[in-house]
This record gives sequence, structure tokens and C-alpha cells, in this order.
Amino acid sequence: MSRVCDLTGKKAIKGNNVSFSNLKTKRRFYPNLHVKKFYIPEEDAWITLKVSTSALKTINKKGISSCLQNLITKGKI
Repeated sequence: MSRVCDLTGKKAIKGNNVSFSNLKTKRRFYPNLHVKKFYIPEEDAWITLKVSTSALKTINKKGISSCLQNLITKGKI
């Protein structure tokens, strides 16, 4: 499974570990993802999405139906 948010598209970015002696080695910064089940009352169905915490805040604010409608209009689903 890839570590990509289903709603926002957030994914891992690259960076450096910097030691006390200022040596740099490559590392990855992963997004804060959670697997959540959401109920869609219009379809009377549950869906499972892998979403970031910022996407959870957006869902709490706007609602799951409007967030999914946004994805459909943008052509990501």
C-alpha cells in the first residue's frame, strides 16, 4: 500500500538527517495517515479511505459528501 492520502494527495517528501557533526544522510518525511471508515448517508454505504489528519479536519468541517463531490469534479475519482 502506498503512503498517499486519498483526498489531499499528500505523500512522502525527501530530506536529510543532520547529525551533531553536521553529516547529512537521506531520509523520508511521511504524512500522518490514518485508515478511516466513513458513512455516506446518500448512498447508505460505508467507505474506507486512507486520509491525512488535515483531510480529517476538512471532512469534519465540510462533510464527507462535499469532499467526495470535490474529488469527482476535479476528476481524481
